[in-house]
Amino acid sequence: MVALYASFPIFPLKKVFSSVALGKSEFFMYVCLSILHGMEIKNAVFVTSNTDVGKCPDGIQPEYAFIGRSNVGKSSLINMITNHKQLAMTSQKPGKTQLINHFLINGEWYLVDLPGYGYAQRGKTGRLTMRTIIENYILVRRQLTCLFVLLDCRHEPQKIDLEFMNWLGEHTIPFTIIFTKTDKISKGRLAEHIETYRNKLFETWEKLPDMLCSSAEKKEGRDIILSYIEKITRMINS
Repeated sequence: MVALYASFPIFPLKKVFSSVALGKSEFFMYVCLSILHGMEIKNAVFVTSNTDVGKCPDGIQPEYAFIGRSNVGKSSLINMITNHKQLAMTSQKPGKTQLINHFLINGEWYLVDLPGYGYAQRGKTGRLTMRTIIENYILVRRQLTCLFVLLDCRHEPQKIDLEFMNWLGEHTIPFTIIFTKTDKISKGRLAEHIETYRNKLFETWEKLPDMLCSSAEKKEGRDIILSYIEKITRMINS
């Protein structure tokens, strides 16, 4: 059993964003946060791509990394968050992101686009290579402040996602779940799927990570995600 979720000691907000499956008080908090505007993205600049964590940018700027199974909608979400249509590579073919991509946001923090995991068509050697790149970044990179794990809200809990999150917990890596493609299902089904995920995670977790919802297609969730990042960044810098 994962004894305790490695949460942020500086940002105690818990389980607010999965409000569609929670109680009235948490739902009220969610509504209040939803009407807040996220930070303004004044500029988003590509800095570097590589496979070696040792070659990532120097400095102390916090890094917010995004990861998920191939075809989860990661690139579309990143482009929506930054309001840049082609900042991250999008493709109908899964598994296109194969490098650690750093984008400097407002000169203050890095958005990191990590390779997707579990793409079967890469073959065993290719999957092992991607796994090494991902694990080295997550375990070694001290600037990593939060890892956003993207889950396709249309699907029930997948073994590969659960195993990855358990691995993060075992290594005390702070992470937050973002459910993607919420425009593809009804609010009722979304609530059911979030509750199913919560129940499944509670089988091995004593405390759950924060959960956010997003739709790149409808541009929903952008302000909440950016407000979430902004609160953490401000507390780090205070």
